[in-house]
Amino acid sequence: MSGEIRVVYRKYDGSLHWHMTMWRLGEDEHGIWTGAPPPSTMRKGDGPLVTFEHAQVMLFPHNAWWTGAFNDAPAETEIYCDIASPAQWPTADEVTMFDLDLDVRRSRGGTVELLDQDEFAEHQLKYGYPADVIAAAEQSAAWLQAALADGSEPFASTYRAYLALVGGIAAT
Repeated sequence: MSGEIRVVYRKYDGSLHWHMTMWRLGEDEHGIWTGAPPPSTMRKGDGPLVTFEHAQVMLFPHNAWWTGAFNDAPAETEIYCDIASPAQWPTADEVTMFDLDLDVRRSRGGTVELLDQDEFAEHQLKYGYPADVIAAAEQSAAWLQAALADGSEPFASTYRAYLALVGGIAAT
């Protein structure tokens, strides 16, 4: 492990959205991986803390319009991908991106679904998403739906090695 990483999602107008602290686990061809052992917390804006009772890892791919959260059992959601602007690293210990509302989820049973299309449509108007941002978000959502369903990496097994590393964090 190489230190804590502050993860900060913002809405397109710059307002604070989901944020949390995780541990840097490593980097591979898929991007930069972070993790958090149970119990870990995250917060939406200034709202109450949300506690996770399972291990979680996140992937911040290079130059992609999504991020991925991979949850250990018994979480019902196995993989949850946020459609977001490409991750930016303003410092070595902070990653930030704009959440673009659409989400792609794979349940532990294997069902893949696209979420929050209504919020995406509403925020296109509210925040004035440019046409290229809308197109990138829609293309990423379509790609993720196929990749999560067909077992493409890193959604098949790559993430499991990073989930295994999270156990070492709890012991430190």
